[in-house]
Amino acid sequence: MPDRRSILRSTLALTSGVLSATAMNSSKAAAPSAAGVSNPVRDAEIAFAATMAKRDFKAFAEFVAEDAVFIDGKRPLRGRAAVLAHWKRFFDSAEAPFSWAPDLVEVLPDGKLGYSTGPVHVKDKLVARFASTWRLDVDGRWRVVFDNGSEVCDCQGKP
Repeated sequence: MPDRRSILRSTLALTSGVLSATAMNSSKAAAPSAAGVSNPVRDAEIAFAATMAKRDFKAFAEFVAEDAVFIDGKRPLRGRAAVLAHWKRFFDSAEAPFSWAPDLVEVLPDGKLGYSTGPVHVKDKLVARFASTWRLDVDGRWRVVFDNGSEVCDCQGKP
């Protein structure tokens, strides 16, 4: 029969294990944008970028909100129709002219608005960074409501 000390040690070890598991689970739930944890805006951004790689303009259009504003240089493209009219040319050739991927994604605590940003590459060369604001629409789909990009400096060796 176990003595009182071994029973106490077993109880403490079991309690410690339960508390550790609980803490790990609650920290995962509290940090939806942490690496390796599912994030619906990250998933949407990756799927959105995949439409360019797959050359699927129809799928691309599904990610653009009806009231979206995409900034093209200094000229805003207002509404899905204007965005699609401008972006159609990027889908005309067999090869994607550029690619993008998120490296930072955040979602508001209410789960209805998100932000993603990351690098844009042309043939493996970093040329810009994008920044997109995502909204969870009434149909349950995430769509881009604001999109902008900024060129990056090829500043190697320059002061």
